[in-house]
Amino acid sequence: MVIKNTCFNHKGGFYHYRVNLPKIKLINEFPELLNYLDSLFSECPNEYFNCGPRGSCLKFPLNNLNLKEIKGHEISTLARLGLMDSRERTAHTKVQCYMLEKDSKTVAVEIPIWLEPNEIEFYEELFQTNEQLTGHIDLLRIEDGKIWVWDYKPNAQKEKFASTQVFFYALMLSKRIGIPLDKFRCGYFDSNYTYVFNPSESLLPRISRINNF
Repeated sequence: MVIKNTCFNHKGGFYHYRVNLPKIKLINEFPELLNYLDSLFSECPNEYFNCGPRGSCLKFPLNNLNLKEIKGHEISTLARLGLMDSRERTAHTKVQCYMLEKDSKTVAVEIPIWLEPNEIEFYEELFQTNEQLTGHIDLLRIEDGKIWVWDYKPNAQKEKFASTQVFFYALMLSKRIGIPLDKFRCGYFDSNYTYVFNPSESLLPRISRINNF
């Protein structure tokens, strides 16, 4: 197993971007994703991440959200096992590193992503700025021909806007790699509960249309 990694000093702290090289080479159905993950090691626009809105700070609900709660999902089991890993300090890093190493579906963690103001309608109205929206995807998994965007939330049941955060993570990655949202699935989880939804069915307040590819 070979893990390629680098550290980004972005607003909010240090982000350890890691990719499992043997796994991403198996992503035959999404070559655009493979190219994007590789390009970040040399071409990440770090200046975007030191200003502007952040996906993790969004505090408004989605429209038409069909959020499903699942207890006993495999990703919660993996999180529980990862939390027992004594090699890492933080809960996030424990879960991320364990899944990147042990889970056959997890291909990368802490993936930098961004959204340009001209990529969706009403951007300035929604974010009150023309600066890029940015974020870091906790976990990226490939399952059943879909790109799964996941965020680890230690108290998932109490989250009010985690779905908005993960939706935008999927939207940002969709724009970066040119793959429509219907090829994505979203979720957030802890060691007990998992919440999933289809981002292509969700809409934003004050945005009448999401520009898909």
